Amino acid sequence: MNELQLELKNQLAKFCLANIEPHMEEDDHAENFRKDLFQQLGELGFTGMTLPEQYGGMGLSYEDLCVALSEIAKYSVSYAVTISVSTMTQAILNEFGTEKQKETYLPALTSGEEIGAFALSESHSGSDAAGLKTTAKKVEGGYILNGTKMWITSGGIAKTYIVMARTGEEGAKGISAFIIRDGMEGFSYGKKEKKMGWKVSPTRELVFENCFVPEENLLREEGFGFKVAMAALDKGRITIGSIATGLAQRALDEAVKYSLERKQFNRAIFDFQGLQFMMADMATDVESSRLLVTEAAKLYDAGTPNQKLACMAKLKATDTAMKVTTDAVQIFGGVGYTTEYPVERFMRDAKVLQIVEGTNQIQKVVIARSLKKEYSN
Repeated sequence: MNELQLELKNQLAKFCLANIEPHMEEDDHAENFRKDLFQQLGELGFTGMTLPEQYGGMGLSYEDLCVALSEIAKYSVSYAVTISVSTMTQAILNEFGTEKQKETYLPALTSGEEIGAFALSESHSGSDAAGLKTTAKKVEGGYILNGTKMWITSGGIAKTYIVMARTGEEGAKGISAFIIRDGMEGFSYGKKEKKMGWKVSPTRELVFENCFVPEENLLREEGFGFKVAMAALDKGRITIGSIATGLAQRALDEAVKYSLERKQFNRAIFDFQGLQFMMADMATDVESSRLLVTEAAKLYDAGTPNQKLACMAKLKATDTAMKVTTDAVQIFGGVGYTTEYPVERFMRDAKVLQIVEGTNQIQKVVIARSLKKEYSN
């Protein structure tokens, strides 16, 4: 970790300990997202880290972003995920948007004044994203959108949404990407999901009923949407991996500290070899995850993104988060299953990390596909 990254990490640790940690159990129970906290993170520069300075960003690397997201995730996966998805929205606009689109939408997002969201999934097209059914029919001056999007992170609190809709033939080639704003006529919100974890981060259905979208809100051209989505997910895999790593590190920290204090049979439970082996495995998996995520981020920053490695990083880190948080609950024993300690929340928050940005089974499909290509050549 370089000097800048260490400074970012320390600044975030101080902020999170003072502003997020004291409220997490209460807010998790109440499913309360604090917009003021997100805006404070924006004022510190953490809601637009990788975006160019001309649009209000910090112009930092994805490796720097991963350090920041890992640190925030130690205290709240929900706020880390909100930043990750909003950053993904910004990256799409920066990479595929026109100059006018960038100037219109990016400053409010990079500053943390507004939140961005990404809408691809539907009730019948999750892993099979190319099978989406939401339609965008061309009319004079724009498009009419009809359909629904499911499981949208930050749904209802976000102001700018990147929405994928079908403008043409079946499959990937018929999908286009649109910039949708909260408040557009014909755009409303469906049910707010009741979830196992990520309770502070709202997840909602988006509903489009004859929603008119101006032509200037199309990203690139018709049929380019699937490429936009896949480019976003390649980056999202790395950031979700970093969030999983931070969560796993915090669970390990709590487990080791507890095991050194908790006594049974007149000995600290840390001294029992069975638990030592468990914690050694936990620490090894956390470090392996961090190294994979860091390498994937470095390659992306160098302009040589490696999809296989990004998938491996997401797969390893999120499986590690699930295993390490589960083992942390086991080390705590009965109290670990109660809300007296945060490890039960960590375990609940870990599960969906194996599902978002492509399930871990999809990551294996992509990794295997890469292997076939490499060995066939």
